[in-house]
Amino acid sequence: MTGTEEVREMRTAETVLNIIRDRGQRGLPLERLYRQLYNCDLYLRAYGRIYRNKGAMTPGATPETVDGMSLAKINGIIEALRKEQYRWTPVRRTYIPKSSGKLRGLGMPSWSDKLLQEVIRSLLEAYYEPQFSVHSHGFRPGRGCHTALREIQQWHGVKWFVEGDIRAFFDGIDHTVLVDILREQIQDNRFIRLISNFLKAGYLEDWRFVDSHSGVPQGGVLSPILSNLVLDKLDKFAEQTLIPANTRGHRRKTYPPYVALTVAASKARKVGDREAARQFNKQAQTLPSRDPNDPNFRRLWYCRYADDVLLGFTGPKAEAQIIKRQLAEFLQDELKQELNQEKTLITHARDEKACFLGYEIHALHADDKHDHRGQRCINGAIGLRVPKGVIDKHCAKYMRHGKPWHLMQRTIDSTYSIVAQYQAEYQGVIQYYRLAYNLHQFSRLKWAMQTSLVRTLAKKLKISTAQVYKRFKTTHQNEHGTYKVLEVRVEREAGKIPLIARFGGISLRWNKWVAINDAPTKPIWSGRSEVVDRLLAQQCELCGATNNIEVHHIRKLADLRRYGQTNPPQWVQKMAARRRKTLVVCQDCHHAIQYGRYDGTKFSK
Repeated sequence: MTGTEEVREMRTAETVLNIIRDRGQRGLPLERLYRQLYNCDLYLRAYGRIYRNKGAMTPGATPETVDGMSLAKINGIIEALRKEQYRWTPVRRTYIPKSSGKLRGLGMPSWSDKLLQEVIRSLLEAYYEPQFSVHSHGFRPGRGCHTALREIQQWHGVKWFVEGDIRAFFDGIDHTVLVDILREQIQDNRFIRLISNFLKAGYLEDWRFVDSHSGVPQGGVLSPILSNLVLDKLDKFAEQTLIPANTRGHRRKTYPPYVALTVAASKARKVGDREAARQFNKQAQTLPSRDPNDPNFRRLWYCRYADDVLLGFTGPKAEAQIIKRQLAEFLQDELKQELNQEKTLITHARDEKACFLGYEIHALHADDKHDHRGQRCINGAIGLRVPKGVIDKHCAKYMRHGKPWHLMQRTIDSTYSIVAQYQAEYQGVIQYYRLAYNLHQFSRLKWAMQTSLVRTLAKKLKISTAQVYKRFKTTHQNEHGTYKVLEVRVEREAGKIPLIARFGGISLRWNKWVAINDAPTKPIWSGRSEVVDRLLAQQCELCGATNNIEVHHIRKLADLRRYGQTNPPQWVQKMAARRRKTLVVCQDCHHAIQYGRYDGTKFSK
């Protein structure tokens, strides 16, 4: 090993990713990327990021999960990569129902594959993220549904929406196209070969092996960044070809009927006829100030979230159909993909509504009284609506026979947990649809959920609903105002703040520019998880041994209860006291825990 390689191995994950990110920002090619996969710190960083995921304890085609994670396992992966002997395990495929009633296939990789995929994902994200389009959202740090909707809100004067939907995109990604895209800027054949082998690893369905000739497994750690690499070509086509070809004219020419009315109002005002001037101005306010059919004015807007595309076009429908056809031809010729003609629609922006990310999107007009400034919307400001079916769907979860009902399965929880769960579900829905101007319609959902909550508490406490209101109803003041809420307060030992759960207290007043906390992640995460530091200490937290150290994982803290409340084993006591789902132990202690042979005495001696 040369001195240069030793220095490279000593670099921290933060340093490596910052160097790669800088090359991406400057558009420089990426060389010797495969060697970065020898850096142990990248794997520790990856472990710290994904060990909390629910899927970490879900086995793939092999029984391996995050339980038993160790430095030896990382070193084994690195050694296999050094010798180019690492082999991807076929993913285990399962199916989950979609809202349409169809099934979506999900691939579940083994833990070692997940760990390596997270390392590769972090390298690719650091390099390609600065180069991705500002119009792409989804599977990107800090760019999700709300950032896409915020962008669409900035459009104006849209006459037609083109809703693009790619048929079975994730399953239909052409491997040759994807590898060629990687080769454009990554000059490392070993790395390209590793990705190519990942794409061809196949999957197990009903324990029968199936070759994967196209597509990336949905549910895989690496799949989102690879899909964005392919769709970035579509973004560049829209930005460099479609938008310039369909954008012309600095500004629409003035609209003659509008000008005539304003001139008439001015003349009436000069002769002292104020009533006539007021009537002329009132009529003018129902008309656009600029000609909506100006033949010398065109605009095209583009936004993409994952594989869903929305274009806004100002111009005749015939040209919108040409744009749709050009989109389909590019996907077919360059990306080997196909538009779903049934879902790819051309929608009139004022008379109809486009569906995108669960919202209804349309251009406001003179009859709409929803402009955030209280002014006219005749020139086509974009309005976001909550579809009626969404409110009905959420209300149905808490209703039976057409009226709110108690949820019997929740009565086994504490009153604090019941209120907290109802509030979390309610707040999640409101937070997502915060940008909709008809947000106030969720008052129906609030009524249904609050009535269901009261009945659930009454069922648990064996009291009437009136007594529930009397016991828990109070007023709460926050930054939005004063609200009547249901509040449960749990007192704790001296010196600790009591636990408080409230239902309600969320404003349903629409604010176009409201700040929405999506908890965006930074492009490069440099922190180190606590469990990683404990693993690096290489000491068993039960017996103090320093050899063959692993991490014992459980799915949730509630699982500790099954080991008994009277005299639980020492390892259960330690995990419960720390409120952690992990315990760093030696291999002997770990085996004893797994097979139920640990009594806390033998190893403590």
